[in-house]
Amino acid sequence: MSEAENAEQVWPKDEQGNDVPGVLSVKGQTIEFPHVAATDGDQGIDVSKLRAQTGLVALDPGFTTTASCTSEVTFIDGDAGILRYRGYPIEQLARHSTFLEVAYLLIKGELPDAATLENWVARIKRHRLLHENFKAFFTAFPHRGHPMAILQGGIAGMATYYEETTQRVRDPEQQELQAVHLLAKIPTMISYIAKRSAGLPLLYPDSDMGYVEDFIRMTFGLPYQRYDIDPVIVRALETLLILHADHEQNCSTSTVRLVGSAEANMYASVAAGVGALSGPLHGGANEAVLRMLTQIRDSDLTVKDFVEKVKNKEDGVKLMGFGHRVYKNYDPRAALVRETAHEVLDRLGSGSDLLTIAMELEDIALSDEYFIARKLYPNVDFYTGLIYSAMGFPTKMFTPLFALGRLPGWIAQYVEMINDPVNKIGRPRQVYQGATRRDYVSLRHRSGTK
Repeated sequence: MSEAENAEQVWPKDEQGNDVPGVLSVKGQTIEFPHVAATDGDQGIDVSKLRAQTGLVALDPGFTTTASCTSEVTFIDGDAGILRYRGYPIEQLARHSTFLEVAYLLIKGELPDAATLENWVARIKRHRLLHENFKAFFTAFPHRGHPMAILQGGIAGMATYYEETTQRVRDPEQQELQAVHLLAKIPTMISYIAKRSAGLPLLYPDSDMGYVEDFIRMTFGLPYQRYDIDPVIVRALETLLILHADHEQNCSTSTVRLVGSAEANMYASVAAGVGALSGPLHGGANEAVLRMLTQIRDSDLTVKDFVEKVKNKEDGVKLMGFGHRVYKNYDPRAALVRETAHEVLDRLGSGSDLLTIAMELEDIALSDEYFIARKLYPNVDFYTGLIYSAMGFPTKMFTPLFALGRLPGWIAQYVEMINDPVNKIGRPRQVYQGATRRDYVSLRHRSGTK
């Protein structure tokens, strides 16, 4: 059955084959809402006129059942464990594609041919350097400052150095140039942040090296030493970046769209997305997993003991890296990350004790009815921290790596939003529950505050 046929069967039709509108009975009147067709997944109803027709607003904390937009970028079926970029299964892209090829796919909508991809990669390479004055910008921050705060400031600051690219937000050429600048310069920024934190000298980009390979060299290499990079490590990091490249309307992506809806430039919008990603409930999960595994290793607990404490909901004991807001099945990215973890840790010979704990924890959880009933499957964060740590990245750099991976999705979603003819500035409503009207009382007549 085709996706179009599936959409037709999901949504009811009248005798003429037209969509039957959604119906709501309010205050004795029946209100009809038109169907918004989906090629796959959840069908929609257009409730944009709900307030105008009824004087009511829809209350949906966390926007868990509210679609803020239509999109052609990414599809997720959490129950089936499906993730597709522009229709392509994540498994195929992670195994066969490159990060910059996936970035082109997400932003442009189609996979490039060989010549187009070569030009795309070459153009990004040409822009890897940071302006010398802009490099000094990073030295103004404390070297121990959180990398995400520094990265957010650096991305927002790009608008001051490349102001000529921000004059016309709907100009395709300016959109593409902003996208190229972001993809080119953010790896350089992240490597500089890591180097400054460690008190080590900065390296310039090398245009003769691949995108991911050069990022690793700039992050860990030194000017007076040869730095040989294992291709297995390069491919592993490339795979992780691909797996994080987009994930539908998550918190940071929605933030990028919301800020961009005010016609803010792409730099400002992506910087806002970095701010959202810095929150521990969004981008910090892999750090929490690594802390949990280390805690198990360094305690007298067996993995079975730890699991029992989780099931008993003992204070201070949490199972991290399991379950997901969207996926109610095995996260399709998690299986790929699990394979990558084995490849990297076997190659580097480090972190194997934590990997053993992680695998035992996963095996117990997947066979225990407590976790099965609650659909607590491993998610993409469960193994990524192990891989980053084995590669040599300090824990506080994990979230900037997440931001680098998510960058193509943020750009693609921004471009789709800003070019959408029905796009409006984001302006959610509220259900007010505060005090009703009251008159001001002068200070001398107030009896006291509660």
